Amino acid sequence: MIEIYHVPGTRGVRPIWVCAELGIDYRVIDVDFSASYRSSPEWRRMNPVGKVPVMIDSAVPELAMFESGAMVQYLLDRYGEGRLQPRSGTKEQALYLQWGWFAEATFARPLGEIVNHLREFPGEHTREEALEEMRNRARLCLSAVNDILSQQDYIAGEAFTAADIMLGYTLLLATKYLPEPMPVAVAAYWDRLQQRPAYQNAFADAG
Repeated sequence: MIEIYHVPGTRGVRPIWVCAELGIDYRVIDVDFSASYRSSPEWRRMNPVGKVPVMIDSAVPELAMFESGAMVQYLLDRYGEGRLQPRSGTKEQALYLQWGWFAEATFARPLGEIVNHLREFPGEHTREEALEEMRNRARLCLSAVNDILSQQDYIAGEAFTAADIMLGYTLLLATKYLPEPMPVAVAAYWDRLQQRPAYQNAFADAG
């Protein structure tokens, strides 16, 4: 049993989606996302910086993970049996790793900064010029993704992989925090992802 401590709309959807794709037995545990609980000793023992998700694998004593991308890779390596990722050491794996890391380290970063800015500087304190700079960095990433998806069905090639799960969550953020519609190839790709039964099951469980 995989237990995933999660708040709707957050990165916990990534390991939840992987579990759904692989048919792994999992349970989603809702977390109180109030500032007081996130700073409590109880939660800081689970996640030292007070964020979500946290994942526990009951088959591995004393293992608790708190990075969504690491959870994705762990689930693939332990339970995937070669599914959702290319063979190690291949060109295909290199591209898979590149786009999976890009989704979080490069593309999600300015979108996360938008979230943080709106939370810390609400209403009349919001600096529109700062938000626009963040949006422009996200737009550059979106353009790069659109160029690739104009040539192939999925971000790392013609087959669906966990890199698409990593990117799918980032696109979810983009639909919320970029005001304009997504480019044509990205919009078609986003629709393909949402049609997957595992996506629908995961997001139903993830709220």
